[in-house]
Amino acid sequence: MNDINIRKITLSDIDQLQNIGKQTFAETFSSGNSEANMNDYLKHKFSKEVLETELNDKNSEFYFAELEQQNIGYLKINFGKSQTEISGENALEIERIYVLKEFHGKKVGQLLYQKAIELAKQQKVDYIWLGVWEDNPRAIRFYEKNGFVKFDKHIFKLGNDEQTDIMMRLLLKNN
Repeated sequence: MNDINIRKITLSDIDQLQNIGKQTFAETFSSGNSEANMNDYLKHKFSKEVLETELNDKNSEFYFAELEQQNIGYLKINFGKSQTEISGENALEIERIYVLKEFHGKKVGQLLYQKAIELAKQQKVDYIWLGVWEDNPRAIRFYEKNGFVKFDKHIFKLGNDEQTDIMMRLLLKNN
């Protein structure tokens, strides 16, 4: 997997982003949610209008993980007022790290995570934070392995279902 390239996503990549966003979210969460709630979430959160707004936000950035010109995962980070919960603090939010199911366990998520760390250090933030669904033990273990600690919880709404996300953070030293 040494040939994986991490590339910043631009507005011209919106169709590819929409496709991988929908596919990876569905692969990750369909088994634990109703079809109606999944369809509602995918339709709204991954609409071209929403993605265009996010791509045009100067405080948000997206990156593809590419292998042999195929998008196999992606990262979304937020700074400043674009953070979903903690705005105004000197922090970076990892809003999304998703990898196609066939590439799980192949260190793709780790490469995207390392890109987020690199960006956080460039921005000289004090910490990185994220929310992860309490029923996603694989992701929780991934972040704990990378030094994140739980600090709070919040509600994530998927369709009409209110779910609990565990909020985790990683303090950065030697910015």
